[in-house]
Amino acid sequence: MERVVYVIGHRNPDTDSVASAIAYAALKVRQGMENVVAAMAGPPNHQTRFVLEKLGIPEPVYLPDVHPKVRDILQRQPITLSPLDSVYESLEKFHRHQVRSLPVLDSQGVPQGVISLLKLSESLLLPCPEQQRLITTTLAALTRTLGGNLIAGTTDDAPLSLKLFVGAMHEESFSERIGGINPEQLLVITGNLRSIQEAAIEKKVRMLVITGGHPVDPDVLDYARRQGVGVLITPHDTATAAWLTRLSTPVSLVAEGKVVTIGTGEPLYKLRQKLLVSGEAAVFAVEEGGTLAGVATKSSLLAPLPFALILVDHNETGQAVPGADAVEIIEVIDHHKLGNSHSDTPIPFFTAPVGSTCTLVAMRYRDSGLEPDRHMASLLLAGILSDTVIFKSPTTTALDREVARWLESVAKLDASAFGNEIFAASSSLRAYPSARDAVTADFKIFSQEGKTIGIGQVEVVGFQDFYEMKADLLTALTELRLKDDLFFAGLMVTDITTESSLFLVEGYTRIAHFMNYPQLEPHLFELKGVMSRKKQMVPHLLRILAKQ
Repeated sequence: MERVVYVIGHRNPDTDSVASAIAYAALKVRQGMENVVAAMAGPPNHQTRFVLEKLGIPEPVYLPDVHPKVRDILQRQPITLSPLDSVYESLEKFHRHQVRSLPVLDSQGVPQGVISLLKLSESLLLPCPEQQRLITTTLAALTRTLGGNLIAGTTDDAPLSLKLFVGAMHEESFSERIGGINPEQLLVITGNLRSIQEAAIEKKVRMLVITGGHPVDPDVLDYARRQGVGVLITPHDTATAAWLTRLSTPVSLVAEGKVVTIGTGEPLYKLRQKLLVSGEAAVFAVEEGGTLAGVATKSSLLAPLPFALILVDHNETGQAVPGADAVEIIEVIDHHKLGNSHSDTPIPFFTAPVGSTCTLVAMRYRDSGLEPDRHMASLLLAGILSDTVIFKSPTTTALDREVARWLESVAKLDASAFGNEIFAASSSLRAYPSARDAVTADFKIFSQEGKTIGIGQVEVVGFQDFYEMKADLLTALTELRLKDDLFFAGLMVTDITTESSLFLVEGYTRIAHFMNYPQLEPHLFELKGVMSRKKQMVPHLLRILAKQ
C-alpha cells in the first residue's frame, strides 16, 4: 500500500488554511511527489466556500480525524483454514507462511475458531503412548491426508475416535494385541502382509490402510466388503502413513472456539490493548458483517501507517486534526507562535512572522523556480487578503504586500477589488446558519499556566448584526466553554471598515479587572484598533492568564 500524504490546515479552517493546503499540495505534485492530497480538518466557512466557488476549485478532502484505525495496518490477504482442513494441512500453512495462528472460517468467511501453532504442538507431543494411539478424524479427512484411494467402504465427514495399530508382526501376535478392543474403534495400518490383512478383516476393524500403494488380492478385497471393513490404499510407506494418520484430524475438531475479534474501523490503540492485555497471539480484524479482513499480531503494531501529514497554518497538535499526534508529520509551514510537539526525525519547518501562510506557500513556489497557474495564484492571493484583512491587519508585513503584487500579476487580478469582493460576500454574521456556527467557524484553543481558553473571530462590515445576535452568541460561547472545559471562551467581532473589534467573553468574571479595554456592558469589551487575534488579542489574553 502506497503512503498518502495529506496537506492539511487547522481545525475550523479559514480561507488562509484551506488555500495554503490546496496550493501547497499542488506544488508538491509539480515537484514530483506522488500521492499528495489537500485536506481540511473541518467544513469550510462561508468566506472560503465563496472563494472556492468563484475560482472553480473543488473543496479539499474532509478529514474529521486521522486517528489510526485497525484497517490501516492490516495485511488484506490472511492465511486461513476451512473447518474440513486437516491438522497436516494446517502445519503445511504454518511452515510455508511463517505464521503462528490460523483462523478457521465458515463458508461465509466468518471466524469460527483459531489454530495456534504453540497449542497444536503441545497436543501432538503427548507423553502417554496409549493416548498417542487415539486418532480423532473423519474418513474423508483421512483419505485426503493420506492421498489415498478408498477401494472399500464410503467416506463422510462424521467425526470418529479410532485407535491406531500398525500390523508389522506375526498374525498371532497382532490378533492377540487387538483382541480386547472394540473393532469399530480400530484403524489398522499394514503393508502387503496378507495374513495381517485377513486378521484385521476377520476382526471387522473400522478401517484397514494398505501402504506402499500395494494392490489388495481380489478375494481379500471381496472378504473386506462382505465384512463391512473400509479399505484404503495409500502410496506412502507404513511409517509415513502412521504419522500422517495422526495429523488427519480436521481442524474443526481441535480449534479453539473462543476468538478475539476487533472491527476494522476501531482505533488502533484498542487493538494494542487487546494484544497486550488478552495474552492472545493474534486478534482477528472483521468487517461490519463479521467476515474476516485480516489477522493482527504484535508485529502488526510496528507496521508503518499508510498516510502522513504536512501541516499548514498551524504547528500545535492541539489545533490540528484529531489524531495528528499519533501520525507522522513530515513537514510544517506556519506563521504562528511555536507550540509544536517533538518529532522523531528532523523535518522541514518553514515559519516566518508574516500575515498569511499563503505568503509562505507562494514563496515556496518562487524558491522552487515555479510559477503557480492562474487558479492557484488567485487562491493564494485570496488567502493573503483574507488573513491580512486586505492589508489592514497589524500582522501585515512588507513581504505579504510584495508576494501579493506578484500573485496579482500572475492571476491578472486587482488585489484591492478582489479583497473587497471577498469580504462583501462573506462579512456578515447573518451568513452563518446559527450563532454556534458563527462562534466555531474560526475558533482556536490556547493554553497558558495550566488553563485553556478558546477564542473565535469573525470579520463583519458594521456591528448591527452582532448586537441583534449578541444573546444567542453568548449562549453559544457558554455551551462551548462547558463542552470543552475552557477557562473562558470569547468571540472577536472585527469590523474591517472601522478597523476595530468587539470582544464577547464568557466564563471568567474577573477578566474586566485585567482587560485594559473599555467594558461596554457585562461580557462585552470594545477593542479599538485591534484586528489581529494572533498578534494582538491572544498575546494579551495569555499575559492575563500568566498573572492568575
